[in-house]
Amino acid sequence: MRQTTILNSGWKFHLGDLEYAYYKGCDDSAWQPVTLPHDWSVEHPFDQSYSSGTGYVCGGVGWYRLRFTLPEDITPPDGGDGKTALVTFGGVYKNSRVWCNTNYLGMRPSGYATFTHDITPFVQPGENVLAVRVEHTDLADSRWFTGSGIYRDVTLTVVDRVHFEPDGVFVSTVSADEDEALLRIEWELSQEAEVSFELGGACVSSSGKTGAATLKIEQLKLWSPDCPTLYTLVCRAEGDKDEVKIPFGIRTFQFDADTGFYLNGLNMKLKGVCLHHDAGALGAAVPKDVWRRRLRKLKTAGCNAIRTAHNPPDTHLLDLCDEMGFLVMDEAFDEWEGCKNKWWQGHNVYPPKHSGYADAFPEWHERDLAGMVRRDRNHPSVILWSIGNEVDYPNDPYCHPLFESMTGNNDANKPAQERQYDPGKPNARRLTTIAQRLAAIVKAHDPTRPVTAALAFPELSNLIGYAQALDVIGYNYREHLYREDREKYPGHVIYGSENGHAEAEWLAVKDNPAICGQFLWTGIDYLGEAGGWPVRLSPAGLLTTAGFEKPGYYRRKAMWTGEPMQENAPETPGNLAKIRLDVEPGEIVQVEVSLRDAAGRLIKSQDVELQYALEGHGEIMGIDNGRPDDLTPYDSRQRGTFNGQAIVYIRPGEGASTLHVSAGGGVTACAEIS
Repeated sequence: MRQTTILNSGWKFHLGDLEYAYYKGCDDSAWQPVTLPHDWSVEHPFDQSYSSGTGYVCGGVGWYRLRFTLPEDITPPDGGDGKTALVTFGGVYKNSRVWCNTNYLGMRPSGYATFTHDITPFVQPGENVLAVRVEHTDLADSRWFTGSGIYRDVTLTVVDRVHFEPDGVFVSTVSADEDEALLRIEWELSQEAEVSFELGGACVSSSGKTGAATLKIEQLKLWSPDCPTLYTLVCRAEGDKDEVKIPFGIRTFQFDADTGFYLNGLNMKLKGVCLHHDAGALGAAVPKDVWRRRLRKLKTAGCNAIRTAHNPPDTHLLDLCDEMGFLVMDEAFDEWEGCKNKWWQGHNVYPPKHSGYADAFPEWHERDLAGMVRRDRNHPSVILWSIGNEVDYPNDPYCHPLFESMTGNNDANKPAQERQYDPGKPNARRLTTIAQRLAAIVKAHDPTRPVTAALAFPELSNLIGYAQALDVIGYNYREHLYREDREKYPGHVIYGSENGHAEAEWLAVKDNPAICGQFLWTGIDYLGEAGGWPVRLSPAGLLTTAGFEKPGYYRRKAMWTGEPMQENAPETPGNLAKIRLDVEPGEIVQVEVSLRDAAGRLIKSQDVELQYALEGHGEIMGIDNGRPDDLTPYDSRQRGTFNGQAIVYIRPGEGASTLHVSAGGGVTACAEIS
């Protein structure tokens, strides 16, 4: 039977390059013990010499090593049929190289790809060693914070030699209503075998190394944002040699060029937000509980959709979207062959630098895109595969003679010559060829969902065939084109893939039946894409990086839910009298800290420095207040409040602990952590 182990504990880390760190016998006793997910960028002070685009944090080269144990039957001494051992990395930023027992397994340039190595030929019963080299030396490689290190889960899977291939089962809904659903199940095995698939009392059997079968389900609940019902498909190979359990939801959806989006036959608007992958002080290493708190607040504001801007997300986020009821636009790339401007001295401060995923795209795009689709295709929350974000941005780098001058949505301070047509730059017609290729890759692994992209300049992309390569077309900040383009291109399905927060931009969706919805930029403030020192983040969100509601949150809630706007009463609290600690338990404990007066009212106008200490077991993972220009090192145990609030993230230990928080004047608070 399949055995799956999360390999997040027991790692050793060394910042800096070492010549023989891949060697199994390397002495790593002096290395730093770390628990995954781990992002070393947020463990060091800010420095203006680093890139503003990625939030003024360090990168470099880092090494990780792990000792792990395998059972005796992994390689039988008689040469019989042993087990297969697979190690899966959820995300490593970036240019990772992996060794097992000194044997080199391979590399992955992408910092967002999930990838699996078969380590069976190199392992032995008892102790084994994984070594991982991570290279993030070019800090201006992105337009936002990326993080550095093994920042997502690592999983060890031990299975029989007869087993389902990684991401080798795909279940989709052929048809469904509340009475009956027809499911299609496709599978891939390591070798030909008997297979069976069971859901409740329904079961279907078949055989073959690959194949497809249908399964009829009666009396069910359809998945939706209001009722996110999940079922579990049990998949077995060769009796009990392998068993995979796949949670999924049963739903139907469609996009119509004239009447918009339908879920389970009901017309609805996508009320979405774009989300980057970081969480303030935690960097890119974001635990599931932290996402849960953030998504809960967005749900309360009426949000029903998430765009994963602009790369494949952590699977924990998608799991939560399944469980909590969010529709997802799953996005693969921010750039293709053409490298975009990367700001490193402040946003839109020229000259830019030019490096990033474009360096790897020609060789790796198919594996990275196919890997995302195969990994995520069983999530009922996912309704759109996005193959790119603003790859058609004017003159960055693609241009076309149809336009002598082009201006994008984010071109403040752009020199006039940078807006002009330049025949020396790549011709935008290349985008059509690439888009057609990427769409075909998606369809090869999932023909059930539409392909989309977020267009920065549909004025051109509609003319050169790029938009026509898509099933559903996203417009970034082009609300003024909705009605005009509906007449020009009557078969096009259009929605707002990236939008501002103004009411007019929502009314352009709300009052136009053909427009499927919008995705605000952004749902939560994010690190990087900073305006310039000392600001280290983008304040575009409804929530701060600490996950607290901003004024725009309440305005948006009123628009999306129809509830009356909360009135902001003038602040009249007195002096600081106490610190309130609100504890949210979980695998990661989150403690909301707020300053209060004697009457218990929140004090927003008198921020103070607070001291934090954890007594007992566990560790403080990070402290955040959401202030854009706070340059206190992320690992500091002293941090001020912002608008009277802060958040503390704690990884509990095996015993109880107490969080102590203190301010000047003898004002203190404590909370029990278990």
